[in-house]
Amino acid sequence: MTRPYTRTGDDGTTGLLGPQRVSKDDTRIEAIGAVDELNAAIGVALAAQRHRAVREALMALQDYLFTVGADLARPGTGTGGRIPRVLQTHVDRVEEIVDTLKVPTLREFLLPRGSEALARLHWARTVARRAERRAVGLARVSDVNPLVLVFLNRLSSALYQMAVWVQTKERRPREHPTYGRR
Repeated sequence: MTRPYTRTGDDGTTGLLGPQRVSKDDTRIEAIGAVDELNAAIGVALAAQRHRAVREALMALQDYLFTVGADLARPGTGTGGRIPRVLQTHVDRVEEIVDTLKVPTLREFLLPRGSEALARLHWARTVARRAERRAVGLARVSDVNPLVLVFLNRLSSALYQMAVWVQTKERRPREHPTYGRR
């Protein structure tokens, strides 16, 4: 059995896909870490879901996020090599998820509360927005596959749509704040 540690990062660096090593606080590593955190947040949301459509969508999104992480871990925007890249088909699939989960037209933003399943979806959505911000920051200083940015933007919309759909299925009324009421 191999050891779970390599000691190669003891100097504060980590490897990318390829021979390059960078600081653990490099912008690229921040983006990759945010995507990793997003995948974990989706896993937490998945654990609370009872609805098959949402469970299946979340599992697919987790698979796609491995491709996003690999894409970010490979500097440059070329399509050659064996490292998977985010493709338009990934974006299309996320859009299909959004389009499949039909919800009533909303006139207001839903607050992230209600059931545990709802709250976890909303939390994953906020983590998705952070991952998108980190990827945008990376794209300002380095080459990034533009479809990664599109994918992450669609992903947060999909998580919001799932939360609205779950709220509708659970028939939970929209809870309004009681600001100023006594």
